[in-house]
Amino acid sequence: MYFHFANVLVFLALGFALSAMMLGLGRLVRPRNPEAAKLTSYECGEPASGSAWINFNIRFYLVALVFVVFDVELAFMYPVMAVFKGWIADGRGLAALGEILLFVGVLAVGLVYVWAKRDLEWVKGSASGTDFRRAA
Repeated sequence: MYFHFANVLVFLALGFALSAMMLGLGRLVRPRNPEAAKLTSYECGEPASGSAWINFNIRFYLVALVFVVFDVELAFMYPVMAVFKGWIADGRGLAALGEILLFVGVLAVGLVYVWAKRDLEWVKGSASGTDFRRAA
């Protein structure tokens, strides 16, 4: 039993040793000539402007969250579709189809909810009823 723990410890030690060796070798080999331009933060080749502490529009997070939900849906659906033909051959096709439709239905209800709340629109009107798209 202790042999299994020894294997884990040996691999951890080798991992740390290899990482330390690579970092040390890189430190010895790479050139060291710091300049003011090299020590600035890199921002797509452009000089940094403004503060890094800015507020993003909350709609960005909502749209990103909806994208992630449907991206994960596709990640779950692909393996199911890969074995669905075998389930039909085993006689479990109808039950699997029902589960798939229930899964997609729950996600569709979520999409309808988000759509009805108009959270997928990037530009919304204010609480006073002004539509900023027409005002601009």
